[in-house]
Formats: sequence, C-alpha cells, structure tokens
Amino acid sequence: MRKRFVAALMLISACSPGPARAEDAAAPFDGDLQRLAEILGTLHYLRGICGSNEGAKWRNEMQALIDAETPSGDRRARMIAGFNRGYNGFQQTYRTCTPAASVAIRRYIEEGSRISRDLTARYAN
Repeated sequence: MRKRFVAALMLISACSPGPARAEDAAAPFDGDLQRLAEILGTLHYLRGICGSNEGAKWRNEMQALIDAETPSGDRRARMIAGFNRGYNGFQQTYRTCTPAASVAIRRYIEEGSRISRDLTARYAN
C-alpha cells in the first residue's frame, strides 16, 4: 500500500507544472495538495511513535512534493502549514502507539493514496 502511495506521489511530482507561476496564483488542486501535506505530517508523527524505523521518510516525501510543485509565497506557506497541522494535531492526541493510532495510520495511507491517484488522473498530461 505504501509503495503505491509513494509511486503516486512520484507521479504527481513528474506531472507538476514547471517553475512557479509569476503571480503564484492558487492552482485548482491546491486544496488536495494541502490535504496531502497534512496527511504526510500526520504520518511523519504517527509512524515515528509506532516504531516504524522510517526516520524522516514522510518529511522527505513532503520535501519532494514541495520541490516538484515549487510553490512560493502563500502557496508554499499553506503547504508547510498543512504538514505542521497534521504533525502537531496528532502530537497532542497520541504520546504512544495505540491500536487507534495504527488504524489512523492505515486510513491516512489509504486517503493519501486516493488523493495521489485522483490528482494524477485529473491533472497528468
């Protein structure tokens, strides 16, 4: 499941527009990208407390998304805020890995995979 999520994320990266737009206007898929960023932040935190030994994998995926999309200004700030919101929100809820945290991980991986597939299908050339 994670391999498909990462593969879909890589497809989004490959299909993203080139350099940042001059006016850096919001793209029609920005809401989905912000949600994906929030999911990546959540996974970065939850996978860490659940002993996945992945290190900075999910943070690195977020960095790859930012590098591929090359947002600047408000768009970049919103993406980063989404990642931090996901991380901080679950940091306040979970201090240790619980069965509920494991269920949340699975659900967020599924949602992130769906968003990645949908974005790729809708916006890939």
